[in-house]
Amino acid sequence: MTAVSLSAVHPCPDVFASSRPLTDAPFPARSPRSLVGDTPVLWIDEPFADGGRGFWAKLEGANPGGMKDRPALHMVERAKMRGDLTPGATIVESTSGTLGLGLALAGMIHDHPVTLVTDPGMEPMMVRLLNAYGAHIDVVTAPHPLGGWQQARRDRVQQLLRAAPGSWCPDQYHNPDNVTAYEQLAMELLDQLDHIDVLVCSVGTGGHSAGVARVLRKYCPSMRLVGVDTINSTIFGQPAGPRLMRGLGSSIYPRNVDYAAFDEVHWVAPGEAVWACRTLTANYHESGGWSVGAVALTAGWVARTSPIGTCVAAIFPDGPHRYFDTVYNDDYCRQHSLLGAVPPPNPDTIAHPTERVVQSWTRCTAPINPRPMSA
Repeated sequence: MTAVSLSAVHPCPDVFASSRPLTDAPFPARSPRSLVGDTPVLWIDEPFADGGRGFWAKLEGANPGGMKDRPALHMVERAKMRGDLTPGATIVESTSGTLGLGLALAGMIHDHPVTLVTDPGMEPMMVRLLNAYGAHIDVVTAPHPLGGWQQARRDRVQQLLRAAPGSWCPDQYHNPDNVTAYEQLAMELLDQLDHIDVLVCSVGTGGHSAGVARVLRKYCPSMRLVGVDTINSTIFGQPAGPRLMRGLGSSIYPRNVDYAAFDEVHWVAPGEAVWACRTLTANYHESGGWSVGAVALTAGWVARTSPIGTCVAAIFPDGPHRYFDTVYNDDYCRQHSLLGAVPPPNPDTIAHPTERVVQSWTRCTAPINPRPMSA
């Protein structure tokens, strides 16, 4: 049998160095703030990739509420420094869930009441958890005729801000602090992996893909950025439609999306994401929700079609627990025809994002900025 070097099987092998102390544990935390960051990376190969190839998953579910703890805290702290958020003022924001957890944490630490505007698609478990964390939940009852539930939530946020003078909205879709919040995540990846050839990120508000890639390219200038979207999302030029997957995709055009940074984009369908989530769970005891499944499917393909030794990093935004009644619920998945949807070995390919409406895993190597000039 031909020997395979460690560097071939696991790009960036320094993480396996025997000089790492066995007691390399986090410092004791005196505040919940200290629990955010320094998340681990996990090597993922079969069945997503094989032949000595694989990718590193950055497990942001190890944060108290997931990846968006980082921007929630950063946006609040920067707003307080500028005087935009005054002492005791209410924080009001639209969320599908994960940012809400981060804002509940930020409100608790900095003594601000938090009102979160969501829609009927938010999981009951998430509603109960956010209430337990002290957040007030405001649910819109009808989608916007053009912008869907997302625009309806944003319109409701504006109503609440007008009704409560002095209140403040982070505006995660357009706030540049949502981008700079991820500088530390990028530096953690560099410390853990030393060099990254390809970064795979889900895209929703555009914050983490822009923020992480911007920093990494200072040290890895030839790094490729692969964006992962959901079908029926407008972000990369597809038409808007009903979206089952939450946490990625959009029916508006977030200004934080750095279109010029992307080398290619993949669209993934819900059944394909479910397959990837459950496959991760069964093989690695580590998984997450819709974004994690879509990212894992894409990163596995990138790894197995790249030369051996390519260091592929993928960001897993959250953990699996809030999806117990969707992704991991057989009845729910059967209701939406999500079971048994084993993805093909390769995505379909289109030459231009507007070539046709995609309904399954599809890639395009010519991403565009579809935002209207006035957006």
